[in-house]
Formats: sequence, structure tokens, C-alpha cells
Amino acid sequence: MSMTKTFEIAVISGDGIGPEITTATSKVLEILSDKYSFSFRFKEILAGDRALKETGHALPSNAIDEIKKCSCCLKAPIGETARYVVLPLRQELNLFANIRPAKTIPGIPSIHSGVDLVIVRENTEGLYKKIDDISKECAINVRMITKEATERIMTVACKMAKERRKKLTIVHKANVMISCVFFRNVCLEIAKNYSEIDINEIYVDNAAYQLVINPQQFDTLVTTNMFGDILSDEAAGVTGSLGILPSSNLGQDIAMFEPVHGAAFDIEGKGIANPTAILLSCSMMLDWLGEKYSISDAKQAAKDLENSILKIYEETNIRTPDLGGKNTTNDFIRELLSIF
Repeated sequence: MSMTKTFEIAVISGDGIGPEITTATSKVLEILSDKYSFSFRFKEILAGDRALKETGHALPSNAIDEIKKCSCCLKAPIGETARYVVLPLRQELNLFANIRPAKTIPGIPSIHSGVDLVIVRENTEGLYKKIDDISKECAINVRMITKEATERIMTVACKMAKERRKKLTIVHKANVMISCVFFRNVCLEIAKNYSEIDINEIYVDNAAYQLVINPQQFDTLVTTNMFGDILSDEAAGVTGSLGILPSSNLGQDIAMFEPVHGAAFDIEGKGIANPTAILLSCSMMLDWLGEKYSISDAKQAAKDLENSILKIYEETNIRTPDLGGKNTTNDFIRELLSIF
């Protein structure tokens, strides 16, 4: 008899609506595990505003080591202490690739239809490297772009584009910034290894404009840390709502999955948070786990979860307030579990 694989998931419940959506998500994952040949063990990792209040540290010293012991990490949004949690997690775990897909979902109003793109964002350096200083007269952030980090993010982007529609756009500001000249040139060197992919480049300001007027032209975009941060939020607006955008942060042997949206303190405790983004992040997590551990059931569960979410939007009127509806988080979860 084959053994059931148990995935140990480090869970950072975060702040604001974070605990609400992670509680709802754990119910969904448990139902999925009953259906397939794997199970979950959840390990709560304290981090964020609550951690700072209770321990004096937004990211307690043992958090990184505890996450490393797990299969991966599922993180909800962090509040005011995000700078002291998110950046250290990405940099100390070396989660160098931030993958943010954005596509229109039938049933969700959006500026454009037929959008299906993914932003591949370098996740460990650039202006977010935390090389900075401040005085009464000025503040400085140093933008670091290295060959190693650029080569590996471009390689990830090329492999992803190869599996999608074989079109890759390098986003930079090489007409102004020497660090972008460097980023572009290293990317183009890696591109020589992928002759089957149509690779072009665009200035980041034009990319922002084109995302608004003609996002269907894009498939896979690769860019630096802050540019990717900004463009992915814009892509969320184009496709309908920040509440539906998932993401993954990938390293060599570890990963963290999180919704793109924030802690939404204005609706905390009201039970109306949209769980779509964290659930789609879980779909990405299941696919990654299936790939890493060669468990086809996990990859199938990822597809089932995503398809079931799409079915809710395509076939029902269940909508949380961020999408113009009146349903609660639990309404959405109940409908999702009924589809399973």
C-alpha cells in the first residue's frame, strides 16, 4: 500500500483580513486532501504587526528556520510591518522569482477581455535590497542589479514563456538608468539560448501605458523588483480586482505563496474579504508541490481548485463586496466546497 504524502505548510496568518482568509483556506485544503492522496500539516508562524506587539519583533528570530523545515510557506497579507517581514523572507530564503499571473475571469467585470499574462519579477535586489540611508536633508536607496540574479530570473522567465505562448517582453528603463542597461544586456545574453521564443523589450513607462490600452499583446514579462511590483498591481486593476491576483515566490528548493493584495484593515472582522487571491495562490502552491515531489494528484488538485473558483464566477452570482456583491467570505467557501 502506498504511503500518503504529508505536506507541512508554514502558515503566516498575517494582519487585517489575513487570519480570516487563511482560516477559510485551510478548510478548502483539508477537503482537497480528503479527495486526493496527500494530506496537510499546518504550522503557524507568527509574523507581522501582531508578532511585533507580542514579541517585540515583526519577524521573530526563529521564523526563517521554522519555515525552512516545512514543504513551503503560505503567507497572508502583513500590515504596517510589511517592510520588516516580506523583504527579509524573500531575501533570507532566497526567493528570487516572484511570479504574478493576471488574467480576466469570465463573470468579473474588467477593463479588457481576453487578458492572460504573467509578470516574472526579480525578487531579491534592485531598490528593495535595503541598501539605504536617511538624514534630515536627504534619503538614499541604492539600486543593485547583479549578473547572477538577472541571469536566473531571465532563465525562469524564458522557461515559463516556452511553456506558454513563446513570447517574452523584457521591461526596463535603459534609456535613463545604467543599471537597466546592465539588466537588459544580461537578459539578452540569456535570450540567445531560447531561439524558439519571440523576445522583445519595452521601457517601463510605455509598458504601464500599454497594459492599460492593449494588455492582450503581452504574454510573459520579465523585469526588476520595483517595476514588477508596480506593474503587477496595475495588471490586477486591468483584469478586475486586486482581490483576485495570486502570486508565488520561488527559490531553488523552497517557495512562498501569497495573495498580492494588502491587509485591508477597513474590512477586518466583517467577514466579507474576497478569498479568491489566496485560494488561487494555493492552486499555484499545489502545482509547485506536485512538481517538486512528483505527485500527480497534487497537480490535479491545483487544476480542480482553479477550475472550481472559475465556475463560481461563471455560473453563480456569488460576489464579495469588492466585486460589487453582498456575499460573505463563508458564502464563497461554502459554494466552493459544494462544487468539490
